[in-house]
Amino acid sequence: MTVSAIDRPAASAAPTTDPDPDTAPAMTPVVAVLIPCYNEEAAIAAVVQDFRKALPDATVYVYDNNSSDRTVEVAKAAGAVVRHEPLQGKGNVMRRMFSDIEADVYVLVDGDDTYHAPSAPLMVKRLWEDQLDMVNGARVTEIVKAYRPGHRFGNKLLTGMVALIFGNRIQDMLSGYRVFSRRFIKSFPALASGFETETELTVHALELNMPIAEIKAPYKDRPPGSHSKLNTIRDGVRILRTIVNLVKEERPLPFFFAIFVALAAASMILAWPVVATFLQTGLVPRLPTAVLSTGLMLLGFLSLTCGLILDTVTLGRREAKRMRYLSIPAPGVHPVRKAAGS
Repeated sequence: MTVSAIDRPAASAAPTTDPDPDTAPAMTPVVAVLIPCYNEEAAIAAVVQDFRKALPDATVYVYDNNSSDRTVEVAKAAGAVVRHEPLQGKGNVMRRMFSDIEADVYVLVDGDDTYHAPSAPLMVKRLWEDQLDMVNGARVTEIVKAYRPGHRFGNKLLTGMVALIFGNRIQDMLSGYRVFSRRFIKSFPALASGFETETELTVHALELNMPIAEIKAPYKDRPPGSHSKLNTIRDGVRILRTIVNLVKEERPLPFFFAIFVALAAASMILAWPVVATFLQTGLVPRLPTAVLSTGLMLLGFLSLTCGLILDTVTLGRREAKRMRYLSIPAPGVHPVRKAAGS
């Protein structure tokens, strides 16, 4: 199966000025469906077939992540382009996919046959026509087995934490069903190795104030013979740790200021009886407590200083990321891409 071609207007000479996007000929985006896979023999055929039907002009890529069953054979038979990533973990697979695949629009979906393929054209259309960078497929289901209470609660808790810190623009942060623009994919650093990669995707969009949207998409249970690789406790802890690390890296001043407040409060609590005794007697009988209190206050101010310095460094990093993001044309701006030599 071949990638759909962009409809390019005939050109006999290079343009001397940047074309006006409002008057440019219509174009059809190159769409790639990306499916990270690990032991999904029971589900992958249906996923590939459903998305080939929903997006007939797209290329469906299945990236196998060391499967021990017949996932590769079944995916090939269903019509997918199959590639491999030896480093275990969903984040590692996504990093490889984002590096390898060239397209205008990227549809990311899990290979477990739980997401609604007919929603994909609507999500692609919304991203392309509104020139968005991400459209998130928020899961909607009444099937308890499909979306277990523990996963539902954990998702709401972690999504709420990210919303509080980075902005409340996404209601289902851990959804594995998303559509991205090229400039999102090619400006995304992809540092995570496991399921915490969804958190990275969300924070990347929120941190750069990208134009994004969320569309509700039906969610269903896995087919017989397919089993979830997600561990509620283990992967929940990993996602929580990722959020803390992202706060430290992207919001260093509030992070280290909170540490300063905690250390300063502990220092003052310890120092109060020492100071009271000194005011009454002129003596400092609790010398170890006084030394500890002084040390905690010094550590607090050191933390505050680190926050101030790292906040300046983070601003520079954010500006560099923003410039890289802006160097890639928005979805649908085909004339600009052509003038730039794409």
